[in-house]
Amino acid sequence: MSELILATGDAQSALIEEIAEYGDPVIAEIYEAWRTGGVYTLESNERLQLLQFTGEQDWTLVATGEVLSLSPEEADRAKKERASRKVRKLMKSIIDTLGLKAEDAKVRIDSAIKMGRSQKLEFVPALEARLLVEPASEVKQAIEEALAISLLKNGDADQKLAAVKDLTKMKSVAARGFIEKVLQAEREASRAQGPLALASVNALIVIEEHVKIMEFLGSFFRGFSTGSVLLIVSFGLAITFGLMGIINMAHGEFVAIGGYTTFMVQTFFMNQWGLGSEAFGWYFVVSLPLSFLMAAAIGLLLEKTIIRFLYRRPLESLLCTWGISMVMQQGFRLIFGAANVQVNNPTWLMGNLSVGGFSMSYTRLFIMLVALMVVVLTWLLLRKTNLGLHIRAVMQNRSMASSLGIPVARVNSMTFALGCGLAALGGSVLSQIGNVGPLMGQQYIVDSFMVVVIGSVGNLLGAGISAMGIGLVDQLLQPSLGPVMGKITVFFVIILFLQWRPGGLFPTRSRSLDD
Repeated sequence: MSELILATGDAQSALIEEIAEYGDPVIAEIYEAWRTGGVYTLESNERLQLLQFTGEQDWTLVATGEVLSLSPEEADRAKKERASRKVRKLMKSIIDTLGLKAEDAKVRIDSAIKMGRSQKLEFVPALEARLLVEPASEVKQAIEEALAISLLKNGDADQKLAAVKDLTKMKSVAARGFIEKVLQAEREASRAQGPLALASVNALIVIEEHVKIMEFLGSFFRGFSTGSVLLIVSFGLAITFGLMGIINMAHGEFVAIGGYTTFMVQTFFMNQWGLGSEAFGWYFVVSLPLSFLMAAAIGLLLEKTIIRFLYRRPLESLLCTWGISMVMQQGFRLIFGAANVQVNNPTWLMGNLSVGGFSMSYTRLFIMLVALMVVVLTWLLLRKTNLGLHIRAVMQNRSMASSLGIPVARVNSMTFALGCGLAALGGSVLSQIGNVGPLMGQQYIVDSFMVVVIGSVGNLLGAGISAMGIGLVDQLLQPSLGPVMGKITVFFVIILFLQWRPGGLFPTRSRSLDD
């Protein structure tokens, strides 16, 4: 660019053709400064320097990007350079198509989409030329789609028909509005039964069906991710409720502990290494076990001081834990403020995984992975460890377990701590898809109790199945009924189910129930 700015006449045209082969975004930045009068020449020590003015006292060398500090006298001697009208006209097409040659595939895709939707005739040759040399299949598909959309306006009748057929094969949602315009133009020209109009009608039908399928898959995917969060949060509640008979209304506040712990870990990493550093991206991995340990420690303290006096007293436990939840909420407000705090996604959780045109966010996929890990680790804990054996024994018969020498008080403490830790783990993953605030756990506490009751109290398999079921039904109903009516419908279905099976999916059976 520095050679171009200092050159004249035919040399500038040759250099512009050479620049057209590059996709460096710096070219656009320097050109914009040149066009708007932000580029200067300065003679210093019998040498001509090309400078870009970037701030009140900031100057950079165009050739190297080196930051310079000019004296007031040197700044006054600097001569402003502007691009001629001819150069601006030649450079405009270069700048508009610069993104097609960028190193980043996402930039090339975005550039192709933007050029296609503009439907400008001058972009067609650039798209065709890039299509011949583009190595990445995803980018190539985006260019083909952009080229077809452009030809809907700029092509002849045969090209328009071929473009419509190509867009039909691609099931291009982006082309729907452009195809509708083509169909309207054909109808206005009294060619409603012509091949182009019929092809356009067929394309719109195919695209509409594709949109409905994608919406259904999107709801299904969101339902699985919602169910995964419910599973993590409700597993702890299923264990504590089934083991101790404690209706823990403060369970939602332990979800908030997980969210706030994630926020504090993020703040520490940000202060230590900075927001854009590679180390910052690991804050979320560190926050997961820390959230669990923090909530487990608080839960252990709470059990030893208050909860152990409420075993098998459901009404008293409900009122007491409700009061504890209000105290904890006020504590969050005093420490962190009443407003929600910002938790950023690490870079490795940003973006989507596309499969057959269906996109799944990495964040929700990671939440599903965490839920699967929680299920596996909880199963291993309950089935393969002494603590798990003791927990299952106490859940089945507390008196018999005590008479056999099992330390019931210790099992209760460890189990309540485990349940609180799992709730915080759910809060940590929730921080990646929602707000972190004093009331973040309240919207999940009712759903968590429903999961426990439907799955049968203390049954983890039932809790897992009911969590996924509630998440799926809720998300599948929302597109047609809306969020409020969807939730009401879910509650109504749950009421009907409990009328049919009061004991849940897997009711506990014993001699006392059979008599």
